[in-house]
Amino acid sequence: MRGLYAIVDLGVLAARHLDPVAFAGAILRVGPAALQLRAKDTPSREVLGLLRELAPMCHCAGVLLVANDRPDLALLAGCDIVHVGQTDMPIDRVRRITPGLGVGVSTHSIEQLDAALAALPTYVALGPIFETRTKIDPDPVVGVEILRAASARAAAAGVPLVAIGGITRERARELVGLVDAVAVVAELLPSRTGSDALREVTTRAQTLHDMFAPAPVLAGAAR
Repeated sequence: MRGLYAIVDLGVLAARHLDPVAFAGAILRVGPAALQLRAKDTPSREVLGLLRELAPMCHCAGVLLVANDRPDLALLAGCDIVHVGQTDMPIDRVRRITPGLGVGVSTHSIEQLDAALAALPTYVALGPIFETRTKIDPDPVVGVEILRAASARAAAAGVPLVAIGGITRERARELVGLVDAVAVVAELLPSRTGSDALREVTTRAQTLHDMFAPAPVLAGAAR
C-alpha cells in the first residue's frame, strides 16, 4: 500500500452537499492506494448500498475498497479490507468471521501500534499526526517525532504504515519517507462549487498520491 488512502466521509460530504459516489469517482481517477467509506451515523442498509456501488468502481480502477468498522458489510459488499479502531472488534475475531478479508487498524500511541503490529494486519494507521477537525472527539495529537519511531517499528514488522489526522498537502511533505500512505479527508474537499469542483478533487488527490506512490516503471527500462 503506497500513496493516497482516501476517506469518503458521508457526514463531511453531506455538510458540503457533495455526492459521495461522484466524489469517490473523482478520486479514483488518480488510482489511489485505497478508498475507505466512513459512515458513522448512516443506516446499515444505506452503507451497504453505497459499498456495493463503490466496489466495482474501485476494482475497475485497481484500488482497494475499505469498509469502516463493519466486517459484515465489508464481506457482503465485496470489499477488500475492513478498518477497525481500538474500541471495535479485535483483529483476530474479524479474521475468524471474515477469513480472506484484509484488516487495517487505527492506533494512537506506540503501545497500541506495537500491539497491532504483533497481529500483522494488512496495514496499521497512526494518528492524529496533526490537529484534526473531522472527528468530534479526536485522540491527542501524536506528532511527527512519535511517527518516526512508529515508522521504524512498522518497517521492521513488514506492515505498511498509514499516517492520519490533519494532513494537508503542505504537511504531507514532512511525512515523505516516514510512511507508506497518508489517509486524508478534508484536504480532498474542493474549495469551489459547480462543474469545477470534482476536477479540483482529482487535482488534490493526484498531488497527495504522487508524494508517496512509487515511481512508475518505464517500458524498456534497464534492469
